[in-house]
Amino acid sequence: MSRYTGPTWKISRRLGFSLSETGKELRKRPYPPGQHGQGRRKLSNYGLQLQEKQKLRFLYGLSERQFRNLFREAEKMPGITGENFMILLESRLDNLVFRLGFARSRAGARQLVVHGHVTVNGKKTDIPSYRVQVGDVISLREKSRSLKVVQEALEVRPNVPEYLSYDENAMAGEYIRLPRRDELNPDINEAEIVEFYSK
Repeated sequence: MSRYTGPTWKISRRLGFSLSETGKELRKRPYPPGQHGQGRRKLSNYGLQLQEKQKLRFLYGLSERQFRNLFREAEKMPGITGENFMILLESRLDNLVFRLGFARSRAGARQLVVHGHVTVNGKKTDIPSYRVQVGDVISLREKSRSLKVVQEALEVRPNVPEYLSYDENAMAGEYIRLPRRDELNPDINEAEIVEFYSK
């Protein structure tokens, strides 16, 4: 299955979960889309596990294959699989470009990376899934700093997470440490995802 490129608000309403992490999508109509959206249906255990998996997959904008492969990698790491998995997702270049406020969405951040506007440690990196290591510095290329989309994103930039440092003058951010679980999305139950893939 390829990466989803359709309307994200519809997916947010279907999952009952804000993919933009702002809650905007659910304020007006906090029920699934479609004719029967307001009817209640009880999910099976498998349905709940699948829903949690889809929440996280759509949140980071991965294809099913990318998502599953990253999970298999997290399984081989020491520690708690679910937490390791979320940290691996958070360490993707496109996600950290979004966290630094260079783009208003992860999709926008992905586009900035693919189009070659982003550097890691001074080298152009155009792979959205690139895994940023602790100590790496992410910045925009000199000629990309005046882009309208970047300027608009910086104007409404949310607070930069504590595991990143941001230098406003250099328009660069450093990945200073791995995030803790309590700094990541609290609405995800990663234990259900581990259960889903353990079948």
